[in-house]
This record gives sequence, C-alpha cells and structure tokens, in this order.
Amino acid sequence: MNEFEWHELKSRLLRSPFRAKFRLGKKDMGYLREKGLETIRSHAEDFIRKRISPTFPENDGKQTPFRNHPVFVAQHATATCCRNCLHKWHSIPKGKPLGDDEEKYIVDVIMLWLGDQLT
Repeated sequence: MNEFEWHELKSRLLRSPFRAKFRLGKKDMGYLREKGLETIRSHAEDFIRKRISPTFPENDGKQTPFRNHPVFVAQHATATCCRNCLHKWHSIPKGKPLGDDEEKYIVDVIMLWLGDQLT
C-alpha cells in the first residue's frame, strides 16, 4: 500500500464515527513502544493468519477483542477485524481463505495505523 492509498483509506475510515473513535490507550502505547514495530508486526501476522485468514473464521464478527493488544485496537480502527468488515471496507471477498498478498495488505494497513499512533 503506497502513501496515497493509505491517506485515501484513512480519510474514509475517519468519516466513520465508529472507526474514528479508536486510539491506543496508555497501556497499549507502552506495550507498542516496549516491543517495537517489528515484534508487533509479527503479532499482527499471527493474529491475521489464525483469526481472519481461514475461509470461515471461528466466531467471525466477534473474534477480535476491542482491547488488550495494540493490534486488536488497530484492527477495529482499520476495519480489518472480521471478514464482513474486510469485504465492506477493503473489497476482500468472504468465503475463501485469504491469500498471502491479502494477509500482507491487512498487516500493512494495521501497521500504518499503529505508526500514525506513535507520531
């Protein structure tokens, strides 16, 4: 995802009152700074692979907590939290496993949002 695409997506997300309200709290911000973006990226990759990528994720629509990890907060802020949101906001079809490119795209979006939170 290039910078222009990120700014376009971010602008759309910020027009949603639900998506726009998400911010990292002190605890999540501290965890992000302590672990660093590289470690958090590996967490995001793992969460996406296990919780979102399968054809029919377990508890789809409810599998992503709202807190207790910066990636979870970022997923809700970026509409990468479930297959319905991925379909609606990112045009990623439901009913098929995610491919490597789709997983990378999702993680990139999450990491861009987290990077914005650090600045």
